[in-house]
Amino acid sequence: MKLLIMGRPGAGKGTQAENIVNYYHIPHISTGDMFRAAIKNKTKLGLEASSYMEKGELVPDSLTTNIVCERLQEPDCKDGFLLDGFPRNISQAEALDKFLSDKGICLDAVLDINVPASILIDRMVGRRVCKNCGATYHVEFNKPQVEGVCDKCGSPLVQRADDTYDTAKNRLDVYDQNTAPLLAYYEAKNLLKTVDGNQDFAKVFADIKNVLSK
Repeated sequence: MKLLIMGRPGAGKGTQAENIVNYYHIPHISTGDMFRAAIKNKTKLGLEASSYMEKGELVPDSLTTNIVCERLQEPDCKDGFLLDGFPRNISQAEALDKFLSDKGICLDAVLDINVPASILIDRMVGRRVCKNCGATYHVEFNKPQVEGVCDKCGSPLVQRADDTYDTAKNRLDVYDQNTAPLLAYYEAKNLLKTVDGNQDFAKVFADIKNVLSK
């Protein structure tokens, strides 16, 4: 199963990505994880990416694409993979298509976990995170046993800086601006499969399995 997963910030993409890789036994190819691994292993591409990141600059599309393609050539990707966080624009999508075509590889599906922006803003603004262990809660949907205290380690819960209303709205606006062309791009290729993410997480995953079984 060779898949690509997309979804607005807060749509539950991370949860569903974990479910998918565990169920289908395929590696989770996350650009963030790849950058960290390449830098840690001091690969040529990792050192090049690090030179941009240390200056707070965006890593160029060509370099990001090369790191992804390098990762996709590892033995564990032979029977499938789940791409997460890549591509982020049409240029990256076209470069990925060329690489896959040259290797005789075809994507099976592009999953879009769709949740309306208005609902996602409520989700993100109400999110609370443990300062110590990183456990996540919500003031309405997933309350801790004691308000403001982590169930797992007893540390204080905080609101992340990027979970304020203005920041959440901006993140969604940026995502929509960059992603709308990608959705149309993959729909034109008959690869796009949209799943309603405004459901219980278990129901979302059941819908994903149903879509992929076809």
